[in-house]
Amino acid sequence: MDIFYVITNYQKDPEFKTAGYIKEYLEAKGKTCYIQPRRADCFNGRYHPKDESTSSQTGLSCGVPYGYKYTDAQKIPEDVECVLVLGGDGTLLQAARDLVESQLPLLGVNMGTLGYLAEIELKNLQPALDKLVRDEFSMESRMMIHGVAWHQNRKMLGDIALNDIVISRNGRLRVVDFNVYVDGVFLTSYSADGIIIATPTGSTGYNLSVGGPIVAPQASLMLLTTIAPHTLNSRPIVLPDDVEIMIEIASSHGTDVDGAEATFDGDTSVKLNSGDKIVITKSERSVPMIKTKNTSFLEILREKMNN
Repeated sequence: MDIFYVITNYQKDPEFKTAGYIKEYLEAKGKTCYIQPRRADCFNGRYHPKDESTSSQTGLSCGVPYGYKYTDAQKIPEDVECVLVLGGDGTLLQAARDLVESQLPLLGVNMGTLGYLAEIELKNLQPALDKLVRDEFSMESRMMIHGVAWHQNRKMLGDIALNDIVISRNGRLRVVDFNVYVDGVFLTSYSADGIIIATPTGSTGYNLSVGGPIVAPQASLMLLTTIAPHTLNSRPIVLPDDVEIMIEIASSHGTDVDGAEATFDGDTSVKLNSGDKIVITKSERSVPMIKTKNTSFLEILREKMNN
C-alpha cells in the first residue's frame, strides 16, 4: 500500500501526536499519508439519505437516513488505499458506519482499554505500519445488519450496524414486553430490560456482557440475546444470516407511558411505543478490515479475557 488516511479520536489523541507520528513515519518510507482535520461540527447527526431495500417479506422499500457523523467519505482523496483509525472500538465503529459506502479497508489502532475491534496496540504500531508498507496483511469482511423501525406502517428510521441493534427500555425502571418473529412466524415473547440483535463482530460487545455467545468475527449469522429477562428459561438464540427478525413492542407494563428505544451501534436511535416494530435483516453492505497479525481469533480472545 502507498496511500493512507488517518482518522483519530481527538479526545484520546488531542494534539494529534500519534496521527502525526504515523504520517511522518509513512512519508519517510516514501508513502503518502493524509490526516483528517478536526471538525467543530462533527457530532451534528447523520444525513445524506441513501436507500437499502428491506427484504421481500415486508414488501416495502425504505430510505435509510444514514450518511456520516464524523468522517465525510467524499472528502477522502480517491487514491487512498487504507484508513487507519486511532482510538478504540467506538471510534472504529463510527468510521465503519461513515465509510461503508466507500468500501475502504480499515485498520484500528487501540488507544483505549479493552478492545476487540482495534487490532493494533500502540506498542506494536511501528511493526504494523511496516507490514502495511510491505503489503504483508490479509483482509476480512465483516457483516453488518440493517434495521428499520415502523409505526403504523410508517417508517420512522432505518440504519445499519456493525456491532448490534439494541432495543431497550426508555424512561422508568421497568421491563418491556417484546414479541419476536422470524421470517414472519411468531417465535416467542419476552419480558426483559431489552433485546440485542448482534453480528459476529458485536458478539464480544454488549452481547458478551449480558451472557450472549461469542462468535468468530468471520462468521455470517445473527445473535438474539435478552437483557435481564424476567424468566428462568431465556437463552440466547443463534440465527442464520438470511432471516428477517421482527421485534414488536407489546402493550403491557405501561409501555405507552415511557416507551422503548432502538439504538444502532450505540449511535443513532429511535423511540418506540406499544405496537411499533423494528425489522432487522443482514445488510447488503459489509466492512473490509485489515489484519496485520496471524493471531487467531481464539488467541486474541484468550489474551483479552485474561486481562
